[in-house]
Amino acid sequence: MPGGTGAERTGRVPWHVRWGAPVCLPALVMLGLGLWGVDRGGMWRDEAVTFQVARRSVPQIWRLLHGVDAVHGLYYLLMHAVLAVHPDEVALRLPSVAAAAVTAALVGELGVRLAGPRVGLWAGLLYAVSPMAGHYAQEGRSYALVAAAATGATLLFVRGVRTGSWRAYGTVLAVTCWLHEFAVLLLLAHAASLALARAGGRVWRGWGSAAGLVVLTLLPMILVSHAQSAQLSWVRPPTWATAESLLRWFLGPGEGVYWTCLVLALLGLAGLAGPPGRLTCARIGLPLAVVPPAALMLASRLSPLYVDRYVLYALSGAPLLVAAGADRLARLTARLRLRVPRPPVPALTGAALAVLALCLQLPLLSDDRDPAHRPDDLAAVARVAAREVEPGQPVLFLPAQARNAALAYPGAFAGVRDVALDEPGPESGTLYGREAGAAELRRRLSGLDRVWVVADRDLLAGRWSPTGSAERAKMAVLGQEFMPAEESADGDASVRLYVRRVALSALPGLAPVPAPPRPARW
Repeated sequence: MPGGTGAERTGRVPWHVRWGAPVCLPALVMLGLGLWGVDRGGMWRDEAVTFQVARRSVPQIWRLLHGVDAVHGLYYLLMHAVLAVHPDEVALRLPSVAAAAVTAALVGELGVRLAGPRVGLWAGLLYAVSPMAGHYAQEGRSYALVAAAATGATLLFVRGVRTGSWRAYGTVLAVTCWLHEFAVLLLLAHAASLALARAGGRVWRGWGSAAGLVVLTLLPMILVSHAQSAQLSWVRPPTWATAESLLRWFLGPGEGVYWTCLVLALLGLAGLAGPPGRLTCARIGLPLAVVPPAALMLASRLSPLYVDRYVLYALSGAPLLVAAGADRLARLTARLRLRVPRPPVPALTGAALAVLALCLQLPLLSDDRDPAHRPDDLAAVARVAAREVEPGQPVLFLPAQARNAALAYPGAFAGVRDVALDEPGPESGTLYGREAGAAELRRRLSGLDRVWVVADRDLLAGRWSPTGSAERAKMAVLGQEFMPAEESADGDASVRLYVRRVALSALPGLAPVPAPPRPARW
């Protein structure tokens, strides 16, 4: 392939070659993998939150955002429009599937712009077959959309460096940050790219103006979400193992795929050298893949914020590095005058290797389509409740978040008596509804001989203890006055029938389930 910049090289490539393979093929592969098993038949807790919030009215969503989940506000409004057409699990995930396909196409186009069609094809296909991309392509949350918008903003960043036009870049990146505020770390990655490229002052000034406007438009989100930071109290500080795990997911979790891609990515780092002002795959891919996760991990040493899905958009940088390394290896091999085919065949060879990576990682992708591989399966809880709990019977959710199953699958809990609930979520402006206080909860439970408890199994097993007086009152009353008589669900969530101790002793032939240990104190 001739020398020169990516733009010069791709300018000689026919449009059907440039767009047909490097852009459209990765998008089609990603679309096919995203649609495979998208109807897996069960939502997990985060998807259920999207599902139940997006089906509220716009004023109810707006009221909710003042107290919780402001960072997802724009996404909830988008999903409100989607689920208004057809509210089911497949419709919930289709925007993520489409966004993942767009991201694969944009990664391919980035490779074309920076290094030519061959690198674009390889990078796009590597993104499409990544198990991490495939996982979030089937997640009813905002992360795949954020990845698509962030990759589009990076493409506009490359254009801005070349043309000096920054308006579209600033607009797209501002919208991306409103989809999820941690996308603002993309600004640090782009600044690192300019530093590696030794960009001139004019480029820095143009980019700096756009970056300043992005931060300015995000300030209201930052102020509101900071007040809601208690939502991340469950996040733990990252460790070196966290960083290693993310690297493996970026390059490929399978051993053979991981080590091959790691070697190729290291070869791709050769692109860091070069003339000033020129953007290469290494100068874009390395900061994109490393800077946002590293910055969030460092910030998490002070206040835990890091979760891998928050930096999914950084995945786009890894295939660019790997594809650039593969391209460099092909060129080095050609210079050594070994028996290698001409350029069109190496392009097909690289595509075949991407297919091989897909085959090696196919078991991971297949397992990911099983609801049991999500943190929990609310559909399984709902099926048990529909079978075991009769209309009119009392149900206690422990903690209040366990009500997610009833909110996602209301038909399974139709007619049951929610013991703790005072005001439903949509009316109270909360995610799970407003519950009675500790004293009132004790009074309500004192009049019951039997109560169905939908609970977190780790909580019942004492692996963590609830916060708030009402949750502690639930645990105390169940532990002191009731015994579990029957359990009807496994997994992370449990559906248990609790019977008052006096009433239990009067029931012949009903063997109690051993009571769970008292919760540990933190």
